[in-house]
Amino acid sequence: MDVKSRNYLLMNRQALEKDIKTSYIMDHMISDEVLTLQEEERVKQQNTQKERAAMLINIILTKDNNSYRSFYNALLHEGYSDLAALLQEGIPAISSGNRKSSMDGMTSYVKRVLCEGGVPQRPVVFVTRPELVDAIKQKLCCLGSDPGWVTVYGMAGCGKTVLTAEALRDHHLLEGYFPGGVHWVSVGKQDKAGLLIKLQNLCSRLEHDSTLSLRPPLNIEEAKDRLRLLMLRKYHRSLLILDDIWDSWVLKAFDNQCQVLITSRDRSVTDAVAGNKYEVHVESGLAHEKGLEILSLFVNMKISELPEQANCLVRECKGSPLVISLIGALLRDFPSRWEYYLKQLQNKQFKRIRKSSSYDYEAVDEAMSISVEQLNDNYKDYYKDLSILPKDVKVPTKVLCILWDMETEEVEDILQEFVNKSLLFCDRNGKSFHYYLHDLQLDFLTEKNRNQLQELHKNIVNQYKKYYKLNTPVPSQEDCMYWYNFLAYHMAGANMQKELRDLMFSLDWIKAKTELVGPAHLIHEYVEYSSILDQKGSTVRENFQEFLSLNGHLLGRQPFPDIIQLGLCQPETSEVYQQAKLHAQRETGTFYLEWINKTSLKNLYRLVVRPHRDAVYHACFSKDRQRIASCGADKTLQSAWRGSQLSRKLAVSQ
Repeated sequence: MDVKSRNYLLMNRQALEKDIKTSYIMDHMISDEVLTLQEEERVKQQNTQKERAAMLINIILTKDNNSYRSFYNALLHEGYSDLAALLQEGIPAISSGNRKSSMDGMTSYVKRVLCEGGVPQRPVVFVTRPELVDAIKQKLCCLGSDPGWVTVYGMAGCGKTVLTAEALRDHHLLEGYFPGGVHWVSVGKQDKAGLLIKLQNLCSRLEHDSTLSLRPPLNIEEAKDRLRLLMLRKYHRSLLILDDIWDSWVLKAFDNQCQVLITSRDRSVTDAVAGNKYEVHVESGLAHEKGLEILSLFVNMKISELPEQANCLVRECKGSPLVISLIGALLRDFPSRWEYYLKQLQNKQFKRIRKSSSYDYEAVDEAMSISVEQLNDNYKDYYKDLSILPKDVKVPTKVLCILWDMETEEVEDILQEFVNKSLLFCDRNGKSFHYYLHDLQLDFLTEKNRNQLQELHKNIVNQYKKYYKLNTPVPSQEDCMYWYNFLAYHMAGANMQKELRDLMFSLDWIKAKTELVGPAHLIHEYVEYSSILDQKGSTVRENFQEFLSLNGHLLGRQPFPDIIQLGLCQPETSEVYQQAKLHAQRETGTFYLEWINKTSLKNLYRLVVRPHRDAVYHACFSKDRQRIASCGADKTLQSAWRGSQLSRKLAVSQ
């Protein structure tokens, strides 16, 4: 280490030992490969925070200039800007050169540029996502030598910062497009005072080798002017990276006709600034194998050696790099807790999934809730209404128009605000828009608003009834399929027992729904909501369920049979028969037949097999017509002998 750098460490040792917490600092230095795991362990063995800091400084004093730079950048990244300022004059000079480095293929030139620019190190555990990294590089190249903005946007924890930093580890990109270097600023949610401090620190970094001692700028406008001159005169053709931008007004302080890359949850954040604009959307989900790879790296095991809970954990993480990394870091420290963390995720206990050192939020729920908190109060209420949307369903705009009693344009404006802030996703199908939430966002909303879910379900049912009154949706309406598939789900969620029974025990509803989607989904609903439907006994529900089971092969045919006539064929004690007879008596101009000798018929053969606990998807006879094989939603394959109650069952795994 240079004598000057060493002296600055010794001069400021007392202040450093007093204030720094070593664990996060060491994470950065290990990522930079200037500190070993053995040295980290030596530091951790010390009893007090001050002793651990003293041991770390002793170790750094035995090392080279790169250790000093890494320590300085770690202080900046972890919020010790006052301590970093004490060491700033001691930063050792770096000689230029393009000699190749053996570490991950980067050249010494790239390492120097990234180190000087304060670009974050790779996480301790890192897996490649080359398509997204290449997309970021491509958009940066599109800037050419012209001023402009590249926005890398996506929901919380999708990996925007890591991917952006990885894209900068490219010799050709830096030398060819940004020979003036790169300058990384972690912005976050700031007020004007906080933004001024960020600007002052950036100007100080850019002026650190100046022979003139300049006072810090006193206000944002002065800081903006000084930054503009620095970028124009000293750092021409350099790239400014603004990480984690929340508000468009913040960008105006950096709108200096330079080249800027920003990461944000808000796609529309650059609307307030001028210049060429390019976007890269970071998808919210990792592939399943990538998730397993992250876990295996954290726990130092091969993928094939991971316990059986690993697959379930990755599925529960819904592909979120943040959540998978948090779980991996916890398992690294507590390798016996696979089942425990799986249960926490399944039970939506996000507060139990605590932070890793490389992320700014204490727990998963905080990372998601902070985006919602930035909405104005009216928008928060609208976003809360989305808590009761079914998972993995794309909801047409019309459904939300009915829910909020608004015109289409008003609803689309509200939803676009959520889309821009990565709180909602939009799928455009021709001229219509369909919206959906990421599973983690929906889990978070459901847990956050658990005590209000019944009222929210009740509200959407009441809005449906207000809009359609006594009618039912017709296939030409874009919201038709949503209501036929999920109206019962909302009634059950609202615990609207009478309304649910009136709906599910209505031949009009059964006729309309089976014409659209067939009988299987209805049978599934009879089973799923049986606890509500059977409040006054199970007989009526069983009548309708059996009616659909026995006539499903007819209800799926075209032209669609007359459901009233089918109902009249049921036993006279059946609720289905009684409803069908009332319908027939009210109808004028329609001819119906009713059997008057049902009880005396001896040769009616009816086989009723009920081995499945849920809807039956398919059934067929054997060649000799003596056995029936069936499969259903309960994930079993079953066979039954004709004229016998014997059956065999085989479970089907996913």
